[in-house]
This record gives sequence, structure tokens and C-alpha cells, in this order.
Amino acid sequence: MTTAPLLAQERCWNDHAADQIQHERLIKAERLNERLAMLGFVALIATEDLLNQGLLHTFGF
Repeated sequence: MTTAPLLAQERCWNDHAADQIQHERLIKAERLNERLAMLGFVALIATEDLLNQGLLHTFGF
């Protein structure tokens, strides 16, 4: 084989690997976002329980 098809094939595999890495990073970022959202929700419930009133009422709304 000549070098042109080999370079094209290598470029294709590099693009595929880059897409796969980007996908994995996106999954990790979404997982972190989900966990932080759950933590925030639990903190909200705990705050309401400690203050014996809703969050909006606490801020005067």
C-alpha cells in the first residue's frame, strides 16, 4: 500500500479516538453534574428541616 491510504486510515482512527475521548469526558461531566444536583437537593431539604420553614419563606418571599 502507498502512504496516502495509510495516512487517511490513520487520520480516520485518530478522529474516531478523539470522538470517543470527548464522549467519555462528556459522560464524566454529566455524572458530576448529577451528583452535585443531588447533593444540592439534599442540602435544601436539610436546611428546610433545620429552619422549620421553606426556603422562599426564609428569604422573605
